[in-house]
Formats: sequence, C-alpha cells, structure tokens
Amino acid sequence: MRNQLLSIFTVLIVLLSSCAGTKRITPPAPLVKKDLSETPVLLGNLALNNNDALIKAQYAAHEINILLDTISIIGVGDIMIGTNFPEPEYLPSDSGKYQLAHVKEYLKDADITFGNLEGVLLDDGGEPKYCKDPSICYLFRSPEYYAQHFVDAGIDVMSTANNHAGDFGNTGRLTTMKTLDQHGIQHAGQSVKPYTMFEKEGIKYGFAAFAPNTATQSITDYEAAARIIQHLDSLNDIVIVSFHGGAEGSKHEHVTRETETFYGENRGNVYKFSHWVIDNGADIVFGHGPHVTRAMEVYNNRFISYSLGNFATYNRFNLRGVNGIAPLVKVYTTRNGEFLFGDIVPIIQEGRGIPKVDPDKRVIRRLQQLTAEDFPESKIFIDDSGKITYFGF
Repeated sequence: MRNQLLSIFTVLIVLLSSCAGTKRITPPAPLVKKDLSETPVLLGNLALNNNDALIKAQYAAHEINILLDTISIIGVGDIMIGTNFPEPEYLPSDSGKYQLAHVKEYLKDADITFGNLEGVLLDDGGEPKYCKDPSICYLFRSPEYYAQHFVDAGIDVMSTANNHAGDFGNTGRLTTMKTLDQHGIQHAGQSVKPYTMFEKEGIKYGFAAFAPNTATQSITDYEAAARIIQHLDSLNDIVIVSFHGGAEGSKHEHVTRETETFYGENRGNVYKFSHWVIDNGADIVFGHGPHVTRAMEVYNNRFISYSLGNFATYNRFNLRGVNGIAPLVKVYTTRNGEFLFGDIVPIIQEGRGIPKVDPDKRVIRRLQQLTAEDFPESKIFIDDSGKITYFGF
C-alpha cells in the first residue's frame, strides 16, 4: 500500500504544479475550507467548485496526509455459498471453491474484511429448526470445509448473529464456532460469545454482533450492548459492530428510524441502535438482514451502513431486482476510528448466486438515492464511481 501511496503522492505534486504554472508551491498541510455555495455539485448543504483545481488538489493532499496513518476495513453482507440441506443438490458443482473467485481480489484489499455468515457450518446432522410455513422458512447448512474458502477469499471476521445461526440447534452453533476458530476467522454474535478481540499489524480490534434472534446477543437490549461496547472501547483501537436487523425484502429498503417488525418478530430499531452503540464507543457499524441494500450515514464522525444486502447467497435466495445487487464497502478511518472516506465496489449476483463486479454500477445509484432520501442532512457524498466523501471534518 505504501508504494501505491507514493504513486498517488507523485500525481498530486504534478497536479499542484499545474495549478501554479512555473511558481513553486508547497503542498498545503491543512485542508482549506471556503464558501462553496456557488458550486454545481451538491453535497447536502455543501458543494465543490468543479473548476477550482487548487481546492481539488488540497483535498487530495489532505487525503494523502491521512492515508499514511489510515486503517482500511471492508464490509460485505450475507454470505451463504451453498447448503447441503434439504438436499446436496443445493451445493455448487465446484464444491464452493470458486464461488468467491470474481471478488476475492477486492475482499483482500483491506486491513480487515468482514462478512455475515448466513447459516451454519456443519457437514450433517444437527437439530433442524421447525418451520410452520416452509414457503417462508429456509434452513442453511454449509459443509465445514467452506470455512477455508472464506479464508482464501480474504475474510477475517464474521458475524454469527442472525436468524439462520440457529437453523440446526446447538450442534450447528457450536460446530460453526469451532470451525471458524480452527480456520483463524474471528467471530461473534452468539450469546455465549457476543464479542471478540484481536490484533493485526499493531492495531487492536474489538468486534461485537447483535440480532433479535434466540441465543444471539440481542439488538433490543441496549444496556447490555452499552456494557459490551464500552468494554471493547476501553481495550481496543477500533470497535466494529455488526447487527442483523430490520424488515426484509424490496419493500423495506428505507431506514424508518422506528422499530421494525417482520412476520410478527421485533427486528429492532436499527437507527436508534446504531447511534446508541456509537455513543458508547463503536467506530464502524455494518448492518445486514433486510436482504436489500440500505442507506449509509456518518454519525459523530463514525460510519454506518444500515444494510449491506445479499453479497454471496447461492441457490436458495431471491436475487431479482434490488435483491441481487449489493455493495462491497471499503471504509477508511483514523487509528481512533474516525471516518475519513470510503469506496464502494458494486456487486451483482449472476446465475444462481455468483457475485461479480457490476459494470452498470446499479447499487451505487441506489445508494445515492437511498442516502439522499433517508438522510438529507448527511454530510457524505457518493459519486458515480462509488467514492464516499465526507465533509464533516
């Protein structure tokens, strides 16, 4: 990454030189803020003058300065790359080895990469969950060796807090946790393991995951969440929170800022919960559960994605329309967790559920719209390439 930064810095010097003709210019240290109200590119209540090359260069200089001491964290949504239940025919023919082949170079491009494990890792057996209505109830049981596919794709941390973590009872829960441990994948979310802590390249991370489901750390127990997050914040540089919450499906793309119910189940108030954990020390919040993408927000200089959607969900998922597109979000923070900027890689699932980069960038356009509608007060701007710029510093 250092070589990449040197290349960017070289380009920056050229840009600064072109702004000044033959005059020698020292790259600006602080970011110059000025009245940007006359500009055509709107950023909430802010804007940038497209013709002001020097100001653009100063923004670039600011980014270069902070990149030298920056942490990058990738978040993706639901991952279930094949199930052997109810029949082995629901497994991919390649044994899952190449399910993430088209996206692994992107997944590996960060200090830490997170995903939600939608189901259990269990070769066979377990105690299948009773389904009153099979038309709306699915059980996901992936072979245990699939954990190696996650490692090969660059995934470091996974949530086990969701409505499928208990699909095969305690056998499924315990085997999943044991398998992730054996493969060196950090995980949290079960009531017996609500959080984890680990260190990588000198940075200490705390991770906690929450859901509204049995035997998971509850998304509705705010006092317990506060105790967990405060504890993690006292011992770590970066605290990452994952939640599984909100109603499901294409009719539920928006953040309502209210408690959501789905088929009679309290799915939490994801807006209130996200703000609560940040107020108690969380630095990044990654949401999932609705199976569609939801808006993004920066609150108190901390990043929130309210739903990362379906990332790699093979064979047993509705992938039509907005259900089949999702972001791979790369978040850049300071060493103390303050959001700096980000990038979105647009993903689309093809066929039965193979994630690939979407050349049409559909999820970027959807995120632009959802974020503008749900958070008109936001100080972030998502451009057409997927770059997330923050104007709250």
